[in-house]
Amino acid sequence: MNDVLQLPIVDAESLPDEYRQLLRPAASSAAAGGRSVGRPRYFYEIDSWETAMRTELSPHFALWEFVDVDVREPPLMRSFPRYVPCAVSVLVVHLELFRREVGVPVRIAANGGYRSPSHEGADPASPHTWGTAANIYRIGDVEMSDRGAVERYADIARRVLPAAWCRPFGSERGQTTDHLHIDVGFIVCVPGAGR
Repeated sequence: MNDVLQLPIVDAESLPDEYRQLLRPAASSAAAGGRSVGRPRYFYEIDSWETAMRTELSPHFALWEFVDVDVREPPLMRSFPRYVPCAVSVLVVHLELFRREVGVPVRIAANGGYRSPSHEGADPASPHTWGTAANIYRIGDVEMSDRGAVERYADIARRVLPAAWCRPFGSERGQTTDHLHIDVGFIVCVPGAGR
């Protein structure tokens, strides 16, 4: 891996209707507390799995980790080209700081990065659908499968990433979690807006 992030940026409003229906660009979603938040409109376009594999978003994270989805994603969202919100780059900066603090590899679960708002069973108001959340299943040799591991690393994340939120252990739909959830909220990036 030695490509720097040089992906085409697309305005999802210009995509064919079949993509717009699944990505829901610039629509609003109701978040916790009844707040209305605008959905991402600008996306990186990924033309192939090879591109996803070789594109580094930071020294320790590659693009593929954020677009590795399961069969609950609509077929169009599992084929190429794929689209991931530009705000994923903000998440990656946070994860890189966390990775440097823990000093060992941080592994994102399959389907633990970006999910389209059309992902079957996903909450369309989840930060995952903004590209700003990651589910971490392993840090170094430690599996995130018990309260002690999740809480220990969540405390580190809270200290190093004061703007990020870590879901408490066991709070996901009343089920025991098997990952550390880190998100940076509802961020919408408008690339090049300052130029």
